[in-house]
Amino acid sequence: MHMQQLGLLDQPETLNQLTGSLQPLVAALSPEWQSVLQQEPLQTKLQLLDYWLKQRLSAGAVIYPSNPFYALTLCQPADIKVIILGQDPYHGPGQAQGLAFSVPDYVPCPPSLRNIYEELHLEYPEYANYPPRHDLTPWVEQGVLLLNTSLTVEDGKAASHANKGWEHISDGILQHLLTLDTPKVFMLWGNHAQAKIELINAHKTGPIEILRSNHPSPLAAKRKPTPFIGSGQFKQCNAWLEAHGQTPIQWIAPS
Repeated sequence: MHMQQLGLLDQPETLNQLTGSLQPLVAALSPEWQSVLQQEPLQTKLQLLDYWLKQRLSAGAVIYPSNPFYALTLCQPADIKVIILGQDPYHGPGQAQGLAFSVPDYVPCPPSLRNIYEELHLEYPEYANYPPRHDLTPWVEQGVLLLNTSLTVEDGKAASHANKGWEHISDGILQHLLTLDTPKVFMLWGNHAQAKIELINAHKTGPIEILRSNHPSPLAAKRKPTPFIGSGQFKQCNAWLEAHGQTPIQWIAPS
């Protein structure tokens, strides 16, 4: 279905904009996630970040997405068994949802996501003819946390909210997940995500598997020595989950 059919082309700039304070969004989360974000120092960091974001909005900045915590609304901490880390949200109208690498189905597929599906179709050729979903919400509903290290971005300005405080929040989320003894797979694509290995090793309690490769972006996906394309990570992830008594992820929906 196209954006025009949905009546969204008239004002695409309003599709996914942040319009106010973060506090109501946090208050709408489950008690489990609220307790994570209300712990210090995260609560103070979040208050400072909220103040800065409101200043940017007052200055006329267009900020995406409308709900930076959307990924946390779809799964609870104890249910998360796979973590995929991105850097920051897509910076175009209608793109960012609050899920790393994901866009709504009516939005054109970004290059990195196209490469993710190229790898999936290599690993699961039986699904090669199924049209890929651009919206990765079904992954999150199965326990895959698609977390960006910065949860907001300004229109047309990649990494514009890096080093503004979000990294404290995303690291705090990761640290909390690592205190839970449920088996977890970290799929770390590119140097930015792999910089979290030290944090993972310092805080892990339960069984942890770390799968590493280049980023799926066109510039890196096939580059040696650790290309993303051909890495076999999705099947490796599922094999490890099954070996630890977990239900594997259905990466490609056959419908």
